[in-house]
Amino acid sequence: MADDREPPALFDDDVDTQETETNEPEDTNPFNIGETTEITLDDGTTNEEDSSTMNGEGPADSHEDETTGPLGTGGAASVDVTNLSKPSEDESESPSMEKPEEKQPIEEDEEDDTFDMDIKVTDPEKVGDGMSSYMVFKVSTQTSMATFKNAESTVKRRFSDFLGLHERLNTKFAHLGRIVPPAPEKSVVGMTMVKFGKGEENSPVDFIAKRRAALERYLNRVARHPILREDPDFILFLEADVLPRAKDTAALSGGGLKRLVKSMGDTMFQLTTKMPESDQWFEEKQQQIETLDQQLKKLHQSMELLSMQRKDLSSSTAAFAKSTAMLSNAEEHASLSRALSQLAEVEEKIEQIHIAQADSDFFIFAELLKDYIGLIHAVKACFHERLRVYSTWQHAQQTLTKKREALVKVELASKNEKLPQAQEEVKEWEQKVEKGEEDFGKISKMIQKEIAKFEKNRVKDFREGMIKYLEAMMDSQQQLIKYWEGFLPEAKAIA
Repeated sequence: MADDREPPALFDDDVDTQETETNEPEDTNPFNIGETTEITLDDGTTNEEDSSTMNGEGPADSHEDETTGPLGTGGAASVDVTNLSKPSEDESESPSMEKPEEKQPIEEDEEDDTFDMDIKVTDPEKVGDGMSSYMVFKVSTQTSMATFKNAESTVKRRFSDFLGLHERLNTKFAHLGRIVPPAPEKSVVGMTMVKFGKGEENSPVDFIAKRRAALERYLNRVARHPILREDPDFILFLEADVLPRAKDTAALSGGGLKRLVKSMGDTMFQLTTKMPESDQWFEEKQQQIETLDQQLKKLHQSMELLSMQRKDLSSSTAAFAKSTAMLSNAEEHASLSRALSQLAEVEEKIEQIHIAQADSDFFIFAELLKDYIGLIHAVKACFHERLRVYSTWQHAQQTLTKKREALVKVELASKNEKLPQAQEEVKEWEQKVEKGEEDFGKISKMIQKEIAKFEKNRVKDFREGMIKYLEAMMDSQQQLIKYWEGFLPEAKAIA
């Protein structure tokens, strides 16, 4: 049916020539499908997405179809023939108009990055005893954003509430190609220790402190995203006194089993579904993300090992200080006994320095690496969603081909009673093919924009983390120098 729709008489020779030159890359583009060029020529003037692109405006959902800016050629540019052909006609008339249109959404993104919101997670508290017990955290929010009812709010949230928030945000935005920050992982061992601990002194303090810090970073990372922080579920989470209890968030619940099965299904889908990638940007970016993931995991393991070794060093230092103090009490020589006593005090102070350094290794650097390992998993999930959209598009194209073949058979058999239904089915699947191509273009653009934000935030976070980590290390070394310089006169006074 595509041959019947081709209207070469509607265009001048110059336009035909220009269209041919513009669409040359389509011959080698594996994403192109049979009728894309004819659909573009017929409907190009009425296509809402393309007309909005030409006018420098976004589609109805301005959050989903912003341009990618400096990231290079987008996945949609290699798919949408209309976007390939029409800009070329405008470039021949006014090429200077393209750059302002490309930069405008990026300026908007930069403005969206500035927001007034500070979220603190404090005061972990154990509620109940035994297996029915759980931890509750105080979530305090300060903001001047108009979408919030109050400038300051304080609520109590349990860990399952955080998981429920992530599930809702992930359901809403992940399939669109947005990077949804992952919530902290559940720890069955850690929570079991908390549930059966008696009193605060017996609770696993390290585990609770790490979870509190991870939850605070999670909320602030969500708040950094210009779209996620405007979501009603996120606002309700920060302001509502009582939330509906999140379901199926337990690691051993039916929901947990469903998530495991879904994860296995997604893995099999990725292994069995291949997409001939024609966009070099996506090919290079996926390889870069994979390499970054591997390197961050190695560095995270090294930082965790370093933190553990510093804690071991602090324990050894404490033992050394205790032994030195005991020796000073047994020493009969006055000046030597005094020097040994001073040395024990210095070693006790150094023990605290090693503990502080271990905390800096973990909370400043190791946890930053862990957060970005989780974010990279979310980035990979975006690539997976793009693959899923592509598969849906290709399935629609294959079905359309079969429907056209069936229509031809009906026409040749002169079965007039079946002809209207066959024509309607062809029309229906042509629309599905067009929508599949449009969806693929949208999610490709969205992923490019989201990764641009991810890269920008990654550089900023690592810069701030490294500076903070180095400042903590310098402070520790300066304290060490101060303590040893103070002890030196005592050592020299031994006579």
